[in-house]
Amino acid sequence: MKSIRSLFALAAFLSLALAARADLASIIAEVQSNAPGQFVMPRRASIIFIQCHGLACGDLSCYGQTNYQTPNLDRLAAEGMRFTNYRAGSTNFSVAQATLMTGKKSAAETLAPGEITVAQRLQQAGYRTLLLGEWPLGEAPWKQGFDEFVGFVKPEEGRNYFAEYLWRYAPDSLFNPTNNQMETFAGREMIYANTGAKKGEYLPELFGEMTVNFVNTHVPDRFNHYRPFFLLVNLPMPRSAKAGADDFTVPTDAPFTEMPWPQAAKNRAALITRLDTGVGRLLEALQKLRMTNNVAVFFTSASGSEKFADAKLNFLRPDDDVANGQPHAPMLVRWPGNIPAGRVSNLPWSAQDFAPTALQIAYARPAKDVTGISILPVLFGEPGTNTPALPDREQP
Repeated sequence: MKSIRSLFALAAFLSLALAARADLASIIAEVQSNAPGQFVMPRRASIIFIQCHGLACGDLSCYGQTNYQTPNLDRLAAEGMRFTNYRAGSTNFSVAQATLMTGKKSAAETLAPGEITVAQRLQQAGYRTLLLGEWPLGEAPWKQGFDEFVGFVKPEEGRNYFAEYLWRYAPDSLFNPTNNQMETFAGREMIYANTGAKKGEYLPELFGEMTVNFVNTHVPDRFNHYRPFFLLVNLPMPRSAKAGADDFTVPTDAPFTEMPWPQAAKNRAALITRLDTGVGRLLEALQKLRMTNNVAVFFTSASGSEKFADAKLNFLRPDDDVANGQPHAPMLVRWPGNIPAGRVSNLPWSAQDFAPTALQIAYARPAKDVTGISILPVLFGEPGTNTPALPDREQP
């Protein structure tokens, strides 16, 4: 069976091949859609939502970390908006994920039967949807609104940064020569570079590569009728390799090898530095594709930082603030040309507000059964909306 990287390359090739077959009729249809006097839906922005697991505000230099730097995340903040009062949905990752996906504060670790996710709503609005990373909500993610999925379906799987396999769902990705039909792959995708205790593929970096590959493959253009995408990246890091252990697996602790810190601190700082580098590669890819101004990028954490056993390591977990069961978390949002650069907001909002915000970005019909409120006016910097409390509900 082909490796994950090879299959992503094949998907990219097939996408380009299909684009090359676009006929004159599709081009004429595009021109006719802009006929005078006819309403034309504005080209909608794609949405990338990246959330880590176990990252605190103070882990980033744009929030005050001074022991190491996160220049690419600092760039995200400098070119967009940095929030100082954002809350993840819960201290429990599954509950936090349910809150994010449904747009309403949840207490359950699974989705209720018939629950509609923000991915399903965006899918219904014409978005292509992909999930990379963790999925802790029980039901298969491709049944909850994701066209494609690569990642983990059990929390414990995500703690192995040199995992031997990932779960994958990819429709029409395998060619069956017996009937000349494309078939769907659903199951375990082996990472042979990691089998037999080998450590050839480091998952934090592999997820970064797949994020860039997806963006490169699904650029909205005339050949796909400018179809936008929603990409959710649930990074299962920087958690420790074992729950409660001061151990953060990295190929090397560089550039902190010579620092007078315990090994766990060096490893964690090196891991966060690698995550920052991955964000930088994504920003470079968006710039190269000239789609910077038509993609809204969110970066946050779904849970607070794990505590070290050594109390002297406070500089690596400086933010243990939890209010109403919701941990304080970083939140950076970048959308050049729409979000004024360099703004800082103390607006109190949380994971439940993402769904209505994303639907408004997508020009989609608002969901009536959510408790979250769109913060899009705040992102746009409209007068009087930079710092108010959101109305009609308990504040985080």
